[in-house]
Amino acid sequence: MDAVTPPISRAVGGAGGSPPPIPVRVRVNGRDYAESVPPRLLLSDFLRHGLGLTGTHVGCEHGVCGACTVLLDGEAVRACLLLAVQVDGAEITTVEGLAPDAEHLHPIQQAFHETHALQCGFCTPGFLMTVVAFLRDVPAPSDEEIRRELAGNLCRCTGYQNIVRAVRRASELMAGPTPSV
Repeated sequence: MDAVTPPISRAVGGAGGSPPPIPVRVRVNGRDYAESVPPRLLLSDFLRHGLGLTGTHVGCEHGVCGACTVLLDGEAVRACLLLAVQVDGAEITTVEGLAPDAEHLHPIQQAFHETHALQCGFCTPGFLMTVVAFLRDVPAPSDEEIRRELAGNLCRCTGYQNIVRAVRRASELMAGPTPSV
């Protein structure tokens, strides 16, 4: 930890009469971290305030809206429902870890862009992370399967039609080019 960055325990509420910080080791977006965190620090706050990964949005703080969805050991989870100490030893992927590099989008990001599946963008990281796990498990979903999977993510802007189109398009992009006959 460099001298400019305050310890996570102070930056997010571990000072004063709080219980002592607990050491946590975690791999986030391919990078290893070893930090001491307050026992009641939410994973969403650890990612946003501790590691500076602000793509993990916090909406409802009750696990209902899906804006804070990240991948925990490959599975989509709500970061606002987990404590940072619960993910000790785990691998986490946030929306910042999706694209292979600064020049290229992940196929799911590309599909959302192509189909105009976002407006304000607040819900988008949660949708993207949900779709990553979904398309891994169901590579060619029906519209009904897509709608059922996305039911746990809320969007107040789009009406969902373009989000469903984006998932369909992402499925196509991830399947690769169709061989010509």
